[in-house]
Amino acid sequence: MASSSSSCLASPATAAAAAPRLRVWVTPRAARVVACSAGGGRGNVDGGGSEAAGLFAGGRKAVGGFACGVLAAWAVASSSSPVIAASQRLPPLSTEPNRCERAFVGNTIGQANGVYDKPLDLRFCDYTNEKTNLKGKSLAAALMSDAKFDGADMSEVVMSKAYAVGASFKGTDFTNAVIDRVNFEKADLQGAIFKNTVLSGSTFDDAKMQDVVFEDTIIGYIDLQKLCTNTSISADSRLELGCR
Repeated sequence: MASSSSSCLASPATAAAAAPRLRVWVTPRAARVVACSAGGGRGNVDGGGSEAAGLFAGGRKAVGGFACGVLAAWAVASSSSPVIAASQRLPPLSTEPNRCERAFVGNTIGQANGVYDKPLDLRFCDYTNEKTNLKGKSLAAALMSDAKFDGADMSEVVMSKAYAVGASFKGTDFTNAVIDRVNFEKADLQGAIFKNTVLSGSTFDDAKMQDVVFEDTIIGYIDLQKLCTNTSISADSRLELGCR
């Protein structure tokens, strides 16, 4: 196992999606609204009636099918796998001695659907300024509440259905990550970087989001409207997102 100074502070069915068709509509400030469909026409990817649409905030760039595939999978899975509610009872804190270091291996089974072979309990762990061992890991269904990731490099991570209520991500780098159905309620995300990040189905109620970077963020239209209600987002970030 990779060595690190990180420590613990306290002891659906799958959908075989046809290749989605991608259409890009250019809006003011070069924002991109992307709608995916498995069939024809400008429409929805339905997973229990959910609309999957994405917004690319930033400069003109070529868009591949990856974003649509991720959003389509989210639409299907989210109909039966919602983000854990903040009021939901959580399991007891794991007593495994090296539970915090398990983040450096990640969840090798669960990805978009959040299935896991063993709970990934990172609650109260401290990964401040961790620059190596978290990059590119799968943290599906991880329990991350009250953990510290300040200044960590979490680029290219896959966080699906993670529970990060009250966690601290100040200055965390989420570049090229997939942040899918994560509960960031009351989390501290000041200065976090969501550059070219898929940000689907996640909640940010009462989160601190001053100076967050949203360059080329891929986010659904409905998710964007909810995100824009967070009054802590700075004026520059709101402009970057396209909040009205």
